Amino acid sequence: MKVILVFAAVVAVALAGPLEPSKTATILRYENDNIGVDGYKYAYETSDGQTAYAQGELKNFGPETNAVVSQGSFSFVSDDGVTYTINWVADENGYRADGAHVPTL
Repeated sequence: MKVILVFAAVVAVALAGPLEPSKTATILRYENDNIGVDGYKYAYETSDGQTAYAQGELKNFGPETNAVVSQGSFSFVSDDGVTYTINWVADENGYRADGAHVPTL
């Protein structure tokens, strides 16, 4: 019985380790402007090629209907070295994203 418990413990420790070496990235640029209830804006860039930008502002769509309308983009470098970028909008028409690799209807 002890052999089974030791074997199970060894297997659990082996599976708990990282599957691939961890990658670390440093933040090259970071901006954050939280305007409060009127809107927001942020941007960042990391050393591994990730970037993101977004901004939103409060819009009035009627006497009792206010909502934040947002737009932005994000990019990343995949394991094959290709940079993928998504541009997006979230407004009264819903969330819409596009990019060169995103299928269209």
